[in-house]
Amino acid sequence: MVLYEYPFNESIRTMLRLEHLFDRLGTLMAREPALDHHFALVTLFEIMDVASRADLKSDLLKELEKHKAQFMAYRGSPGVDEARLDEVVARIDGAFGRLNALAGKAGAALTGNEWLMSIRSRISIPGGTCEFDLPAYYNWQQLLPVRRRKDLMTWSQTLMPLAEALQVLLGLLRDSGTPHKVAATAGQFQQSLPAGRVYQLLRMRIDPSLGLIPEISGHRLMISIRLMRQDEEGRLKLAAEDSGFELALCQ
Repeated sequence: MVLYEYPFNESIRTMLRLEHLFDRLGTLMAREPALDHHFALVTLFEIMDVASRADLKSDLLKELEKHKAQFMAYRGSPGVDEARLDEVVARIDGAFGRLNALAGKAGAALTGNEWLMSIRSRISIPGGTCEFDLPAYYNWQQLLPVRRRKDLMTWSQTLMPLAEALQVLLGLLRDSGTPHKVAATAGQFQQSLPAGRVYQLLRMRIDPSLGLIPEISGHRLMISIRLMRQDEEGRLKLAAEDSGFELALCQ
């Protein structure tokens, strides 16, 4: 099953983008070719760009506090697994403490590294990191993979509290949704959302053998999904047949 996620607000959109970048960074760092480590650096700089939003850190800290308060309200309630509750609260506390201890914006510590910033200033220029432009960077690319990976891990370590907070928050959000099977009639599905309930994330899983691509839109009152099929020229056209998929709405 192929998973698609759709954020209902800008905060969740930013969190999903950062999660995507952190996943890519981890994949690229684990490889050995210098080209992969080059793009790991590109990804590191992209994370810094997204994380530079002034209110991001404070927003994440507020979300962690809100989730902790919600879970603490369950303490002592009948049927609640206290051990599991303590485990979740401890994860929230750990993520909050490490993110709160981070000085300034996420990645701010790296801006003092002149060598890294010289690469960052040229990496968006087509061909801007050639050996004649940045000979020191070219020399770094000739080092053994284990040495390059060690450097990448050191640089990315300053961003790990952000990655941990994202992992905790998005994990809690995804766990809040209960998946159920629905059907799209002639390629289209619509569902009204109950008043007074605010959803933050839509998750849908669809069988890849159907060859369908979802176009998702939504707001606080309704969600709409159109199942499209790609033709030989890459254009998307509405699928005419009825199709089923799995849907979850997360708060």
